[in-house]
Amino acid sequence: MVFSSLTFWFFYLPIVLLTYYAVPKKARNIVLFLVSFAFYGWGEPVYILLMIVTIAINYIAGLLIAKNKHSRSKQRLWLILSVILNLGILVFFKYSGMIIDTLNLLPFVNITFVAPALPIGISFYTFQAMSYTIDVYREDTPEQRNPLLLSTYVSLFPQLIAGPIVRYRDVADQLTNRKETIEKFAKGVVLFLVGLSKKILLANQFAAMAQSLGNAGAEGILSRWGVLVAVSLQIYFDFSGYSDMARGLGKMIGFEFMENFNYPYISKSITDFWRRWHISLSTWFRDYLYIPLGGNRRSAGRQVLNLLVVWALTGLWHGASYNFLLWGLYFFLLLVIEKFVLLKVLKKAPSFVGHIYALFFIMMGWAIFTFGENDISQLWSFMRGLFTAPDGLFTEVGASTLLSYLPLVVIGCVFSTPVLRIFHRKFQDKKLYPVVLCACCVLAMVLCTASLVNDSYNPFIYFRF
Repeated sequence: MVFSSLTFWFFYLPIVLLTYYAVPKKARNIVLFLVSFAFYGWGEPVYILLMIVTIAINYIAGLLIAKNKHSRSKQRLWLILSVILNLGILVFFKYSGMIIDTLNLLPFVNITFVAPALPIGISFYTFQAMSYTIDVYREDTPEQRNPLLLSTYVSLFPQLIAGPIVRYRDVADQLTNRKETIEKFAKGVVLFLVGLSKKILLANQFAAMAQSLGNAGAEGILSRWGVLVAVSLQIYFDFSGYSDMARGLGKMIGFEFMENFNYPYISKSITDFWRRWHISLSTWFRDYLYIPLGGNRRSAGRQVLNLLVVWALTGLWHGASYNFLLWGLYFFLLLVIEKFVLLKVLKKAPSFVGHIYALFFIMMGWAIFTFGENDISQLWSFMRGLFTAPDGLFTEVGASTLLSYLPLVVIGCVFSTPVLRIFHRKFQDKKLYPVVLCACCVLAMVLCTASLVNDSYNPFIYFRF
């Protein structure tokens, strides 16, 4: 089940909210546990068992780590075992096919293997569960002795499928002491509808734009750049929209989740971009991998090695394909160049220079991310077509398609900046603002509903991760 579906809005969510607020506060975590498992098992009930195994591994590991406070070596042993089991499950379901295919490239190796289907959201909930055990080991949070509360944390439906990656220590107190208020609920509704609009009214339309240009052959340099612009905006509105919906749903039931996107396309460097893009993932890798490896405290050579490890794994986290590894290494190279050379130059340059530089290389990254997934030769052909003109600057069909989508592109560019946030801060104290906001919410709901009723095309990129 996805948030951007009529089933979710008009069936699942009303039942969840009515049940949640109808029961006593002491029973609300039980409701969340049950509805979260129902949400996850809607399409693939068999994988509920896999999530239960993940929960059990980390619950038991947390208890054993806490029990052995007198022996750091025993604590480390239980932590290592839990990490191995967690990553073992993730590797089997997500990377086994890639590993076997790679081995089969070797002479005299011919392994017959059918890769298992990828459980939805496994990368997200595995990292969440691991953060609990690691934080218990670090004594950043006490162990959770109530299996229901830990299960609720791991399976919590707003952020279960595609994040943000919520750390246990950030919501431990909220699991038992959160406050549900009308004001928070209203803010949650608004945030959910903002995310829903991003997903349905923008991301889906940019996906259609990329598809239309592709069907037209994407001939000509301008058409290929149009595809790349469409893909870049689709990825942003798709994923940030889902994160907004997750945060909005969290507010409706009393939770506060971290902001996952902070207008990354206004960045003036790649370093700045990764402070703004998928914040929960980048900070997870920073705190649980980069810093333990030594972070910036070691020599320059060791810092580079640490970054290499982090960005190779960041790329592979996104998918079991060499183009994702290439994508991670691409950003590793850019970040190393910035760290030791380029950031000093960008700080002295005019602001627009850094902005153009960042957007260009971010878009090149999305080309690797998107067009290299199935065939690296396809990526090379597309990249070459961005700068050379075997079929000219544009074709009549390509130009016509681009012009038809130009208003959408302008709207997407505007709303990828903080224009709504600035508008809200400027006018939120005005008397008519609540009325205008309610009208906008109703309009957004009507438009999103009409869009889904009329068009079943509703892809979601990050489901495959």
